[in-house]
Amino acid sequence: MLHVILYAIVPIIVVMSVGFIAGKKGAFSGGDAKAFNKVVLDFALPAALFVSIVDADRQMLVDDLKLTIISLVVIMACFMLVYWIYKYGFRKQGVTQADAAIMALVNGSPTIGFLGFAVLEPIFGTNAYVALVVAIVGIVVNAVGIPVGLSLMNAGNAEAAAARNGGKKPNPWVPVINALKQPVAWAPILAVVWVVAGIPWPKWASPSFDLIKGANASLAVFAAGVTLSSIKIDVNWQAVLGVLLKLIMMPLALLVVGIIFKMSPQNLAMLVVAGALPPAFSGIIIADEYDSYVATSTSSLAVSIIAFMVACPLWIWITEAAVHMFYGPTVGIGLIG
Repeated sequence: MLHVILYAIVPIIVVMSVGFIAGKKGAFSGGDAKAFNKVVLDFALPAALFVSIVDADRQMLVDDLKLTIISLVVIMACFMLVYWIYKYGFRKQGVTQADAAIMALVNGSPTIGFLGFAVLEPIFGTNAYVALVVAIVGIVVNAVGIPVGLSLMNAGNAEAAAARNGGKKPNPWVPVINALKQPVAWAPILAVVWVVAGIPWPKWASPSFDLIKGANASLAVFAAGVTLSSIKIDVNWQAVLGVLLKLIMMPLALLVVGIIFKMSPQNLAMLVVAGALPPAFSGIIIADEYDSYVATSTSSLAVSIIAFMVACPLWIWITEAAVHMFYGPTVGIGLIG
């Protein structure tokens, strides 16, 4: 776990802190952070999502259908639950449908693309099972969660605009179409179609994406730090609730459902840790790009990253205890070391 903290979590805190300090010293402004996020959202992140998904294969998706179905159902159920909690629970506090969609994109999605391998490999080793979990959860988060979140956000913005102008409610399909026009939405969907179609991805093509893909995580985290420096950090009840929903509700739901349907212990443990990962940086990027719920969502992300240092080993211990209880005292979860 020390390796996980030093090699996965501390670098995020360091880079975010550098961005925060740079913003406070005036080297970059909130406007610069928006420009950074536009590069990430429209170019670096779509490239990273596309290449990471097409590197999978169709057989990988069907090898463990149970893992695929549980990941899809549980993660998207948590995603929608976060959305409904913020949409209806904080309506009187001024939280809009678009704000609720942002919190779903943030605290209803694990940052599997940024931290999946960095966290899972030091714990479970470098093997095909880790790649399978990262690929499947990545497809759920990026090819399903992002388009759904963007559609909900666009629908909320359209309804709010119609209400302000006294016009009729917009066509519900317009926000969906607008969401699918954005590279961060159609790139992972295209990659999934590519994989399902069984078209082999040429290995020589991947390096062409590496330069722009490499800017994804580092620039996103740096921009989050700059954004934090330009806003009033708002660690309120809404932000704290997001942390609790992300670090407790999602891994707990994955653990319970996984045990009910008798997932293999190793896949179960990896899926629980994946569900306990900090919130998705892509949600913060989208929040800043559309200037929606930025302070609360970014504050929630910052608190979650620190809290993950405690949550990760705790969920490993809970999962191991649950496996011993329901699978037998001699069954392990495949930890290395």
